[in-house]
Amino acid sequence: MAGVTTPHLPPFHLDPPTRLPSAWTGSSRFPNPPTPRSARSVLSMQQQDAYLLPASPAGGRPATDYRPSVKKAQGHVPACLVNASVTYCSNDQIYAFGGFDQYTDEVYNHVLRLDLNTLRWELVDNYGDIPGVRMGHTATLYQGNKLIVFGGENEHREYLSDVVILDLQTFTWALPEIRGLIPRGRARHAAVIHDDKLFIVGGVTGENNVILDDLTYLDLQTWTWSRTWSFTARFDHTAWVWSNRLWIFGGLGPNMERTTDIWWLDLKGSPSLAGITTPQGTVDSLDERLPIAHYPDSISSPSTQMSPRSGSYAANSASVQVRNFGRRKPLAPGAISCLRFHSGPNVPALFSGTHFQSFASGVLLDLITPSETVRSHDCNLAALELNSLRWQRLADGHELFRPGYRWHYCTVNEAGTKAWLLGCSLDLANTPGASDENHMSEILSIDLEKYGLLGNDLSAEAPEQDSSWPDRSGHSPVSGLGADIASVFDQSPESGSGADFTITAIRDDDDFMSSDDYHDTPAGSPAQSQPTFVEPNPSTSAPIHVHKIILQLRWPHFKRLYAAQMAEYHTKRMHIPEPYSVVRAFLYYLYTDSISGHPDFGSSVVDVAGMLVMANLYDMPKLRLLCVNRLSRELDVDNAAIVWERAGRTNEHWLMRRAAQFCLTHWGRIVRTDGFKSLSHQSLIELCEVVDTEGRIIAGPELEMVTSLGDDTSGDGKGSRLRLGSVADEMSEADGDDEGMEIS
Repeated sequence: MAGVTTPHLPPFHLDPPTRLPSAWTGSSRFPNPPTPRSARSVLSMQQQDAYLLPASPAGGRPATDYRPSVKKAQGHVPACLVNASVTYCSNDQIYAFGGFDQYTDEVYNHVLRLDLNTLRWELVDNYGDIPGVRMGHTATLYQGNKLIVFGGENEHREYLSDVVILDLQTFTWALPEIRGLIPRGRARHAAVIHDDKLFIVGGVTGENNVILDDLTYLDLQTWTWSRTWSFTARFDHTAWVWSNRLWIFGGLGPNMERTTDIWWLDLKGSPSLAGITTPQGTVDSLDERLPIAHYPDSISSPSTQMSPRSGSYAANSASVQVRNFGRRKPLAPGAISCLRFHSGPNVPALFSGTHFQSFASGVLLDLITPSETVRSHDCNLAALELNSLRWQRLADGHELFRPGYRWHYCTVNEAGTKAWLLGCSLDLANTPGASDENHMSEILSIDLEKYGLLGNDLSAEAPEQDSSWPDRSGHSPVSGLGADIASVFDQSPESGSGADFTITAIRDDDDFMSSDDYHDTPAGSPAQSQPTFVEPNPSTSAPIHVHKIILQLRWPHFKRLYAAQMAEYHTKRMHIPEPYSVVRAFLYYLYTDSISGHPDFGSSVVDVAGMLVMANLYDMPKLRLLCVNRLSRELDVDNAAIVWERAGRTNEHWLMRRAAQFCLTHWGRIVRTDGFKSLSHQSLIELCEVVDTEGRIIAGPELEMVTSLGDDTSGDGKGSRLRLGSVADEMSEADGDDEGMEIS
């Protein structure tokens, strides 16, 4: 593989979700309340006995559309090395180690650190058993303050199998005492740590650059290697563990072409992968019963690890693997599954462009970056939902990239909320020196939360999308104390629930409310001397029975309002001028911390769209993120127009563009839905204006002759543009008796 220069991707690690700034200013009536939508609401709030929460605003807070920015790094800027390891290591620090300089033919063992706050590179002084020069290795973060380096290739094109640990607090290298059969040396493999085990998958090795199908792991508690199993042949790929499964995607296979399939191995319930170890290695009592695979280039290895030092900048030759012995090894234990993606509107074009892939927030990210032959308009950011194994496009290339840059490495923080691309500028006229084109002097920061990603913590808590909610007598995704609390939601005090507060909303007898009704519902229900509910007018819903302590703990606006001893404090009642189903789903979220579909408390996507408005209204960033994530995944013909309108109201430009593009793609069906008809007159006009000024409707017979139907997304935040080819303008009128095409 001497001619291959594809950079090996380091493991992605993902900062806590960024808190949104407060959207509202204070007033004498409410402590830090939202701004009311209409003058009617203002007058109602000024009445002595009024105790209403204001309706949601039409425009939301001022905001501009998000676009990642490119910033220039300073300091000891490293060269654009090939097959170095670039790893995010907490506290906004990125560490780069090793790599090959294709302009000088040098292989390095330098440690460099990039501070993302100051945007400065610096060369790190390191001590101890400094490893030899290498490329194509992996450097995986362990316990938050250690980098575990495995394998790679030295300057003599020899493959390594040593394990070296860098302490990021003392910058001292150490050699653990390794037990068991050391796996063969390799480069451009994948590594991932799970349950105190360092899994190693695939790679290349040997004099003929054999592509390995090996799977093995190092127990980081006993420093003992497991046996080696056969999995799938791959190199330059990405590996991660999620939902008790080991996944791999991308890279190149035995035919030296990029693969379009994803593999996963069940880890749960396998004694071998659970780590039954002895000082001599891993014992597998099921070996005799496992199917056997033959691999022609397997080797035996020494059982001890030698020091990597061999003079200054020497190769790590003590752990080089060069001998070849044929032996048989079993298939990996556990169920092995594979899925190949042949085509699809959102499936990444894996055979073009420079791809960076990583696991984050329960999805696999695939980022196509510009290259010499690929323009930014041909790039995109896509995500594969691992629950449904469905691709969706998060952003188009021109929304992410500016022309004139090349990107060589990508890494993600441990929270799964931010990604950084490291590369160089191609504009030498504006560069201090011509040689800077070969340095990683440019940094592109991408806020993944802007594209609906939840972050690793929230995605780990989210139930699977395929899971269905049972009735109240069955089990719930909420367990333990949470299930007990949820069981008393909206139960009258007479039932023994202990409910001590009631909330009313706007009655929503219809599935969809018009935007005019949504905002201008008559406000007001007079204060009652007793906490019992009296329906003030036909538009008010039935009461929802809740607990003050839950609302105070989970809803900051209610806590401020109640602490100020407003009318609600005395009457133990509140009216929220939002649809009843939305308010009920919102209150259930306060009890359960979940917005997943439920037959009684918010299974409708339209309700989630209303909750997005309330999240914006009351400055609740976590709820906002959950809503954006679910709405982006569950767009359909019935709800797309509603999602578009609610996203525009809350300044969620990315979601608004996605919904607009969906509406244009399915325009003929969208305009016939109740959701579209429920939009206000102004919203209908704005959605229609999303269509390109040159767009026109093509009749059915003409569509058979149209060779292309492209779509683009404008950069002004107003949505997508639909562009039709000029073929239709040159076509003659079709015959009226044409039978058309029969579809079965």
